[in-house]
Amino acid sequence: GGTDSIRMFQMLASNPLLPAINWNLVHIWWADERFVAYDSEDRNARKAREMFLNLLTSNKALAESHIHEMPADERNAEEIAAASDAENDAILDAAARDYEEEIVSILGKEPVFDLAILGMGPDAHMASLFPGLPQVNNRDRIVVGVNHSPKLPPMRLTLTVPVLAHSHCTWFLTAGAEKGAALMNSLSGANNPEYPASFANGTDEISWLTTAETLQAAIE
Repeated sequence: GGTDSIRMFQMLASNPLLPAINWNLVHIWWADERFVAYDSEDRNARKAREMFLNLLTSNKALAESHIHEMPADERNAEEIAAASDAENDAILDAAARDYEEEIVSILGKEPVFDLAILGMGPDAHMASLFPGLPQVNNRDRIVVGVNHSPKLPPMRLTLTVPVLAHSHCTWFLTAGAEKGAALMNSLSGANNPEYPASFANGTDEISWLTTAETLQAAIE
């Protein structure tokens, strides 16, 4: 999600090497998702489809069954407005468990992704693991729900640290001066819950793909 992923999708869609990839071997998963309606403009998967994935499915390069979206909020506006925190927590947990079951059915109980492409916020959050919220410390689940996210929309689903830290390769996209301090703090010490991005790792590779503007802000 976020502005960095939008730039990435734009670049991928126009890449002349796109047809060289055997997309039958590729499965697309989400590191996190805003828990909103399927057709909401806030939904990460909608942006991914409109800007990139529809290009692959329309020409049969990528099978629809290889696109694994996180669940959406199927309630109407009145039901959402009337829901208590406990109800929202229960709905989020059920949705997280559904996605977890889908991951386990294909990748097993200790899933390892070949490539994780992540972004980072100015507060050093990654996926929907935010500093100060308990989800960043969860080591028992593959997917968890997030209620009262400090970044809107407030309800989200996210992969947990054990999954995000054990992909074979991790590419971190960070652009913008506002992320300079978060980049420096995340690289200054690993596994600091105050800077969730510091947990990111790759068993074979981790690469931070950033800009001169971000680096300049990081060292100032």
